[in-house]
Amino acid sequence: MRKVQSLFILAAVLTTALLFSPEARAEKRIGVLVWNNETRYLDSQKGLLDQLKKNGFTEPKVSFIMEEAGGSKAKAGEVAKKFAGAKLDLVLVIGTTAAVAVAKEVKDTPVVFGMVYDPVDAKIAESWKSSGNNTTGASPRVPMSTLLQKLKQLSSVKTIAVLYTPGEKNTEAQLKELLAEQQTSQIKVVPLPLLRKEDVANTIAEAASSVDAFYFTGSSIVGGSLPAILDAAIRAKIVTVTHLDDLVEKGVMFGVCANAYEVGKLAGDKATQVLKGAKPSSLPIGVLKKLDVMINMKTAKASQIPIPAAMQSTAKIVQ
Repeated sequence: MRKVQSLFILAAVLTTALLFSPEARAEKRIGVLVWNNETRYLDSQKGLLDQLKKNGFTEPKVSFIMEEAGGSKAKAGEVAKKFAGAKLDLVLVIGTTAAVAVAKEVKDTPVVFGMVYDPVDAKIAESWKSSGNNTTGASPRVPMSTLLQKLKQLSSVKTIAVLYTPGEKNTEAQLKELLAEQQTSQIKVVPLPLLRKEDVANTIAEAASSVDAFYFTGSSIVGGSLPAILDAAIRAKIVTVTHLDDLVEKGVMFGVCANAYEVGKLAGDKATQVLKGAKPSSLPIGVLKKLDVMINMKTAKASQIPIPAAMQSTAKIVQ
């Protein structure tokens, strides 16, 4: 009998120890919000979650509450409020507009973002070195000076129209940076606002006759109207340019790009440090050092635009 009692006591002690051990209490609840289902956002989300898994943060150690805004600012705001009241351990957010919504509502929980082009310009962070608040993350930012230099090696572009959507902070940041490079690059920048998908065809057709290139920002309207814009550009035999790798994969002719999956992995490392106790404001916002020059050869051939052999030999070619 004493032996049986001793076993019960030992089992009780072990159970209590397990219940109150750090490992037993280790489950963390993480909210995840993605702006929409465009490839770059999903790739970045995958990179982030893969990196967390690699670093030991996966189910059942953590649980994820997955949300998508569907490209709706209203939905992003609703999810942000939901996360703010949910007593989460961490919020992960992919995309500038979604990150702006989360930063506005979530003040007491650490936030790690990915695919936010310029978090300082979007007023999510005070600086690239320190957000000064509860956020940190990773950006797909490409220096526009670098992109325009590469573009000039490809073609003698004199005028470039920037397809952006007013109110979408990432697209406004890209336009602002390109405008600042006009004098140095000797390439005239023409802002081309796209407010409604219904107006895209007429706007693009009119612009195609007066510019040498279209620059594709991360605008949701641009993404949703990609085939029509590309068709107009190909017929006009003008260069299409972007900093987004998934848009080159979908038909934009030329890109200087930060790989979205790698941006996600970089954000995943930031998230790991936060889960281990680091304050977000102590972690600089990450930017990839390695950028990919990408060429969609199918579009180049259809546009009858020759690609220099030297560029073909070093670029990532999409057929």
